[in-house]
Amino acid sequence: MPDKILYTLARPLLFTLPAETAHNLTLPALRGAAQRGLTGVFRKPAPDPRTVMGITFPNPVGLAAGLDKDGAYIDGLAALGFGSIEIGTVTPRAQLGNPKPRMFRIPAAQGIINRMGFNNRGVDAFVTNVKASRFYQEQQGVLGLNIGKNADTPIERAADDYLECLRKVYPYASYVTVNISSPNTKNLRQLQGASELDALLAQLKAEQTRLADDYGRYVPLALKIAPDIDGDQIRDIAGALLRHKIDGVIATNTTLNRRDVERHRHGMETGGVSGAPVFDLSNIVIRAMKKELGNEIPIIGVGGILSGKDAQEKIAAGAQLVQLYSGLIYRGPSLVRECADALRA
Repeated sequence: MPDKILYTLARPLLFTLPAETAHNLTLPALRGAAQRGLTGVFRKPAPDPRTVMGITFPNPVGLAAGLDKDGAYIDGLAALGFGSIEIGTVTPRAQLGNPKPRMFRIPAAQGIINRMGFNNRGVDAFVTNVKASRFYQEQQGVLGLNIGKNADTPIERAADDYLECLRKVYPYASYVTVNISSPNTKNLRQLQGASELDALLAQLKAEQTRLADDYGRYVPLALKIAPDIDGDQIRDIAGALLRHKIDGVIATNTTLNRRDVERHRHGMETGGVSGAPVFDLSNIVIRAMKKELGNEIPIIGVGGILSGKDAQEKIAAGAQLVQLYSGLIYRGPSLVRECADALRA
């Protein structure tokens, strides 16, 4: 397993660097390796197609949004063997995000805290990057495009931002994810409230219908939700998803819960916690959402997957697909194949 050995050697060096610095070195290096045909060291999973939201995924292990916010590294990431690649979150206008430092590793808990704040170059640059990728041009696989709102857009005007992004990314997406659950954009999670969510989804569904007519192609919509919601909120969200015929739900985003990290260095930094500390919280939401949705709307499970066994538990909880992010930081690219092997039908 050359990829596993390489990451075992590289990780100690990467972990001496600030988290965001390591991120900003690793992705360009991966892109460069892909451009030079040097990614053969990454052994991709065997095909294991799953049809979800009307899309055939080559395997059930996807990349979660957040790693490649601008779609600048799609071809490099494609070399790792994901069954889908989700990029973003993108906003209508470019924004810097929150001040640095804004990403912190917590190795003792296998967690990460981030307060990035939707830093990105804006939807027009995002679309340009997507169109320039071989992955898109050659239709190599499933590409999810994750959309959000600008930090300075008033929450009561949030729908305008989501609609603008939806219109611009729709022609290039396999599916579109609506991110209303980042804890790092002020008041964003307010959109998970019953009346706010109902109004937003009604507008997005109407626009999706219009765009499907315009382009002659139906692009599914998925909603990404938080783990920090109670039973009543889960029922409200599930009801809205069913009422507006949303195509999928991604459970979950990062958590504000500090239970597993508060005693560790950086554990009380502001931001959302990902990695192992969100695993159980995510599974609770997946199980509860599955109970409400049944087989009507598929669930994509994300949050704290660091092994093939973890991926199996997400599926057992009610997910049909899984996504990785923080696990890649701690385990490296071999985690993709490990999870795919564990889930092989």
